[in-house]
Amino acid sequence: MSPAVQTVVLDVEGMKCGGCVRAVERTLLEQPGVQRADVNLVSRAAWLDLSEADGDVDAVLGALASRGFPARERSLEPSSARLATGASGLTWWQQWRQLMVALTLLLLSVLGHLSEAGHLSLPLIGSLPFHAALATVALLGPGRPILLGGFAAARAAAPSMDTLVGLGVGSAYLASLVALIWPQVGWPCFFNEPVMLLGFVLLGRFLEERARFRTGQALHQLAQLQPDTARLVLPDGAIRDVRVGALRPGERLQLLAGDRVPVDGVVVEGYSAVDASSLTGEPLPWQAEPGLELSAGSLNLDAPLVLEVTRVGAETALARIIRLVEQAQARRAPIQGLADRVAGRFCYGVIALALATFLFWWLFGASQWPQVMQASAPGMPQGHLMTSGHAMHHGGLGSGATSPVGLALQLSIAVLVVACPCALGLATPTVITVATGLAAQRGWLFRGGDVIETAAGLDHVVFDKTGTLTLGRPLVTSVWAKDAALLLQLAASLEQSSRHPLAHALLQEAQRRDLTLLEPVQVTTVSGQGLVGEVEGWPQPIRVGRPDWLGSFGVALSDEARTWLAQADGSVVAVAHGSALLGLVQIEDQLRADVVPALERLRQQGLALAIFSGDREPAVRALGQQLGFEAADLGWQMLPEQKLQRLEELRQRGRVAMVGDGINDAPALAAADLGIAIGTGTQIAQDTAGMVLMGDRLDNLPEALTLARRTLAKVRQNLFWAFGYNLIALPLAAGALLPSQGVLLSPPLAALLMAISSITVVLNALLLRVA
Repeated sequence: MSPAVQTVVLDVEGMKCGGCVRAVERTLLEQPGVQRADVNLVSRAAWLDLSEADGDVDAVLGALASRGFPARERSLEPSSARLATGASGLTWWQQWRQLMVALTLLLLSVLGHLSEAGHLSLPLIGSLPFHAALATVALLGPGRPILLGGFAAARAAAPSMDTLVGLGVGSAYLASLVALIWPQVGWPCFFNEPVMLLGFVLLGRFLEERARFRTGQALHQLAQLQPDTARLVLPDGAIRDVRVGALRPGERLQLLAGDRVPVDGVVVEGYSAVDASSLTGEPLPWQAEPGLELSAGSLNLDAPLVLEVTRVGAETALARIIRLVEQAQARRAPIQGLADRVAGRFCYGVIALALATFLFWWLFGASQWPQVMQASAPGMPQGHLMTSGHAMHHGGLGSGATSPVGLALQLSIAVLVVACPCALGLATPTVITVATGLAAQRGWLFRGGDVIETAAGLDHVVFDKTGTLTLGRPLVTSVWAKDAALLLQLAASLEQSSRHPLAHALLQEAQRRDLTLLEPVQVTTVSGQGLVGEVEGWPQPIRVGRPDWLGSFGVALSDEARTWLAQADGSVVAVAHGSALLGLVQIEDQLRADVVPALERLRQQGLALAIFSGDREPAVRALGQQLGFEAADLGWQMLPEQKLQRLEELRQRGRVAMVGDGINDAPALAAADLGIAIGTGTQIAQDTAGMVLMGDRLDNLPEALTLARRTLAKVRQNLFWAFGYNLIALPLAAGALLPSQGVLLSPPLAALLMAISSITVVLNALLLRVA
């Protein structure tokens, strides 16, 4: 027997790029008892499958902290406050304050430039010591968290974006400091570079965080569906407002018109209309009456209701949906694998490229192309200043170098700064986060990025019949009898104690005809055949069931009855009194109203469709003909193993999705490339189906598959941009076009482009909301 596994969610601080994600995952998987780890850069969360036998959450937290990623365990309770603030480790005020300090220093640096150029009369601000002081304050103030985070990541052998930025600003500062203290080296002082770099990096991160916050808005809005307080009905009838967290199963609540349902519960008093569209996507309200179960987050529209609490806290349907969506956002799509592998090694590659750039321009490049060197004596280009023997410039790094080592140093710094593993790390999870949140708002649940990628590449869609293409609520459609009212009265009287769907159809038809039911006596159910019992006022047994079963008791069918039975499409129930046949009843499941347009849209999307059912051949053939299926695409009277065999045959010709109700189709849902459950069984969805359509509308399926294809297209666009940016920017920063074109990429511009690249992938993901 396998050991018990618990799900643990951690909020992880310090993750800035794809390399950080890789380092966190590696650290988690190294810990005893961790069987699986999914880390999301956007939500900064990690989902663990942790063995209860040898797993230790405290040990996992300690290991992360030692690698520079402090973390804390998250409660699985839905919390709009937690979803709103995320797990960034810094509050909005702290981020804003950090940014304002950096931008103030940047403004002072610009004023210093203007003073040096003679546009302003500010002698102190234009001096070299002033710029050195600005750079020092920038590094010890807003730059301190970056330097510390980068050092911690490097010490843990997992260099991150902070490592690259820290190396860039730190080396620029130290090189300028050396030139200031020992002017004999002939290097220019570029104290303005650390100030400008930090200003642009922090501005980019703040804007990125703002955009990233919007990607989780859908989940935040779901969490807000649960109110903070509820109206508790006390045993004496008094009503008191209480916290939702204090409610317990069995207690009763009063819902006024306009109230949100705070917990899962069953209506015990009242009649009203309830809007559940926020959870299921259903546009029409439900008619709430005693016995109807309502989920947390539903909206009471018309009249007061009294609700008996059934589930609270993390057990409510709303909490399960939020938990499922959060977990889906952490699960990576296969297409993300390449980006993760590249991002994990990216920092090592950039450091190696920076070192190679330094050695190349120091030992070879400057002597091979002497025109790239500029004199720092008379004739120095505008924007340079000689103060007390110190050269200072304000152009791009490399544009004012006076020695090979100075040029090499400055270009290697540019390489460190321009590199952007952030865009690689954000390319896929931002899109998956937006897509899963948007889908959850519409009542569609994807279990993860891998499910979305599978859904986007489907070739075949197989449908179960009952409860999927049909409503799963059979109705009487035809009666063959001399006295139809008498037949239905007797049959419904006998079926009063049965929970079979066909019994419900008979009772509903008797109620529609306003027939009075008689008292049944000693009713016996024969599994798979029917019912037998006595009814008040009728001396002989009444039997209701399969025609061939009644035949075994000597009930004969006339030629007319046989003809009628042969032409019947749905299920047929025979009713007999003793050995005398009273008549036949045809019961058919009703087709969903939106099936025809839904199937038409799926066919237009190029998908091959099929129906696999355990129902009788005439019923499946009739339905298939009505919906435009070829005979080869139909399967009837199929056992579960036969469904699995046919699914395996289809899988050899492409990706297959199985659409079912998530209960009796569980084996087929699990065996298909993608299992799609129709209905509200979120627990079943977690066990078998990769995707759940929460409402009863089948036309949500083509919409959900369209969203999956749009999501995968956005992922590809983001990956193209993230890889393309680095492939273009890194050679430019290394001076690839310096000898021939004189083109340089200055670190401040590089830092701005780095921020823009990250913001671009996030904004592109947000375009998914524009349908």
